[in-house]
Amino acid sequence: MKIDKYKIEEYNQQESSKHTRKLEGLVEEIANYEEILQKLIDFQIAIPSWALGSGGTRFGRFPGGGEPRSLEEKIEDVGLLHTLNQSSGAISLHIPWDVPENYQSIKALAAQHGLAFDAMNSNTFQDQANQALSYKFGSMQHVDKAVRKQAIAHNIEVIKHGVALGSKALTVWLSDGSCFPGQLNFRKAFQRTLESLQEVYAALPSDWKMFVEYKAFEPNFYSTTVGDWGQSFLYATKLGPQAYTLVDLGHHLPNANIEQIVSLLLMEGKLGGFHFNDSKYGDDDLTAGSIKPYQLFLIFSELVEGMDARQMDHASDLGWMIDASHNVKDPLEDLLQSVEAIMIAYAQALLVDRKSLIVAQEENDVAKAQEILQTAFRTDVRPLVAEARLRANGALNPLALYRSLKVREELVKERGSKTVATGL
Repeated sequence: MKIDKYKIEEYNQQESSKHTRKLEGLVEEIANYEEILQKLIDFQIAIPSWALGSGGTRFGRFPGGGEPRSLEEKIEDVGLLHTLNQSSGAISLHIPWDVPENYQSIKALAAQHGLAFDAMNSNTFQDQANQALSYKFGSMQHVDKAVRKQAIAHNIEVIKHGVALGSKALTVWLSDGSCFPGQLNFRKAFQRTLESLQEVYAALPSDWKMFVEYKAFEPNFYSTTVGDWGQSFLYATKLGPQAYTLVDLGHHLPNANIEQIVSLLLMEGKLGGFHFNDSKYGDDDLTAGSIKPYQLFLIFSELVEGMDARQMDHASDLGWMIDASHNVKDPLEDLLQSVEAIMIAYAQALLVDRKSLIVAQEENDVAKAQEILQTAFRTDVRPLVAEARLRANGALNPLALYRSLKVREELVKERGSKTVATGL
């Protein structure tokens, strides 16, 4: 399904007077309004191919119908999102779930929808059909060298798929770890994993990045071999200048100070990118900004400060992606909400009075520093984000238009009510 541009234009025309009234007061308060607006227009958040269908838990999965049945349909769905919000201009593929049959036709289809290919994702946390050796006891940490070689070969294959599609990064997330004390030797597991990653790193093209993702727990609950940002940072540092830490907001123990983590990783030049989601308890993979919007803002505040300190391009020097599980929502509605929340947090962070904040920090004026941050956070920037979409030819309110056009109903008509997206 494709949304005709005239439908967006008609909708925006209907909403224009209301939007203008909301925007006028905000514009007067922002000195660098046009500069911020351009940053919002440029900012793109990749959509993972596995997030386009209904999620699930260990106990069940409840597909909602009209889910993409192929890589082509996944690209079409991301194209739908991008048409509506003009902020989802990339898709992140997962191998072996998304192996293209014809690279050129897939690239052409993506181009038709204005999409690029974000980081490629490998999978050694599952056993695949016809796989020779099992990852039950780990992949790159495995005591059996043959299993480690199999995991290495898979990651190199993923790189090759990415090169053919024009991707420039590989994300490695490992479920390796242990369920019980004494199950493995921590140092040997780390060293074996490092040696395996080194072989994959050696296969990277010169213009690629490797993102080493960490996770505190699950599926192994006693230990995880890449369990926190420190371990990921160790791997990335030992691997070389093309290796970076990737931060998934749900991959932390409760109350972890993620904003401090990203600040230090930026300082060291080892922050590679983000997987956005939200959580109440652990790796809940909920809609971004749905539980802790203030934390999301604080993270972006540190990101903006750290990127500016290193003179980085906000839009392209880090990888931005959503990684959520839509267990009870329409996946496309959930993704539209996540993108909106991310853009709002980014816009609020751009409004922080940095000069005044620095003065307050240097003078130990704690109350003033808090007021500066909370003033930016409490500013309703939704009209600003909507204006950025409008100038990029997106919809003023993507979710409202999505619903008024009955997109999910149309997808069910096209694909059926019993479809289940490939992947998890």
